[in-house]
Amino acid sequence: MSAFPKPISGQPISMSAEGNIQVPDEPIIPFIEGDGTGRDIWRASVRVLDAAVERAYGGKKKLAWYEVFAGEKAFKAFGTWLPDETVEAFRQYLVGIKGPLTTPIGGGIRSLNVALRQMLDLYVCLRPVSWFAGVPSPVKRPQDVDMVIFRENTEDIYAGLEFEAGSEAQRGLLGWLEANHPKEFKKIRFPGTSGIGLKPVSAEGSERLVRAAIRYALQEKRRNVTFVHKGNIMKYTEGAFMKWGYALAEREFGDAVYTWSQWERTKAAQGEEAANAEQTAALAAGKLLIKDAIADITLQQILTRPKEFDVIATLNLNGDYLSDALAAQVGGIGIAPGGNINYVTGHAIFEATHGTAPKYADLDKVNPGSVILSGEMMLRHLGWTEAANLVLRGVNGAIDAKRVTYDFARLMEGATEIKCSEFADAIIAQMNAS
Repeated sequence: MSAFPKPISGQPISMSAEGNIQVPDEPIIPFIEGDGTGRDIWRASVRVLDAAVERAYGGKKKLAWYEVFAGEKAFKAFGTWLPDETVEAFRQYLVGIKGPLTTPIGGGIRSLNVALRQMLDLYVCLRPVSWFAGVPSPVKRPQDVDMVIFRENTEDIYAGLEFEAGSEAQRGLLGWLEANHPKEFKKIRFPGTSGIGLKPVSAEGSERLVRAAIRYALQEKRRNVTFVHKGNIMKYTEGAFMKWGYALAEREFGDAVYTWSQWERTKAAQGEEAANAEQTAALAAGKLLIKDAIADITLQQILTRPKEFDVIATLNLNGDYLSDALAAQVGGIGIAPGGNINYVTGHAIFEATHGTAPKYADLDKVNPGSVILSGEMMLRHLGWTEAANLVLRGVNGAIDAKRVTYDFARLMEGATEIKCSEFADAIIAQMNAS
């Protein structure tokens, strides 16, 4: 395998002793172009992001793009789907961005996206969901959706602890379970033909996710954090996630929050009326409400009463379902941004949340919004708020002018369908409008 070229300009982002990222004026940003439509999307997105930085800072700041490789492009060039040099680049330079990647068929890596998250311990999948005025939506009031999802990224079913039915590993695991825990073994109805999956949920993993969600909510002056779980059924995994979350909230954030756990204790000691009065007084004093909701009910209530949800903290699988369900309410996965972050080490990879759509590759057709808005998240993460605001202004302006790609144009009355590259032009024009 040939060695990667080194960056030709820029300086690395670093972490301060206090745990804050230090961003130079020309930070090196590793990027993966992406497979399939990723090529079209990246060409459009990089122009928008560069234009926003230039407009905001007049040449005093600049993103030093550094291409690294994964997916089909990496396999063709280097004979591997995820070169070690790519992982090392994200590790060394801390913050990067990527387009959609193909998951290899057959053995080896189950998912390139999951592999990167696990290798760099990017324990938060951050998914903000809000509506751009004019974007077609299947719900009556998409403007009521304004949520930020903190999805745990490294544990739960997605840890990949699966054993194929009939395999030696599966038989060994079931044999151990039958010998040591016969009562639990009997709960498996058809053990001989059952694939087995394990669901690890730790106190450490739960606490660091909840900590990040609460810090974000307090910093951004949000109203509440909801722990979404299925703890009524999975008591020692999802139920424990909820309990650990409440305990951490009270232990580390004290008087800044009011929890439903506190409400329950007051109700038990003094009655429901006293508990309600206590909560009302706490919220009137500006405290952040920490509450919980069962996952299946949440999937109903984000449709029927979305205003009740603000910041959501949840486990991996629930977060996957919720993120995509919410994206559908505000325009679809094609415009949904995402970031994978470790708030302790400073590592972060922002990414497209959709697939590669190979049938549209190189047609200059698809919506580049997911990567553009993930880039907006990245700029905000770097502290380049002025440039991030310009990106939002440009996207809002282009959609308001109804100059949009085919996925929106076919659903928007009076819209003009334009190419992927032309949508980037429209965004840049709106950013530059005085």
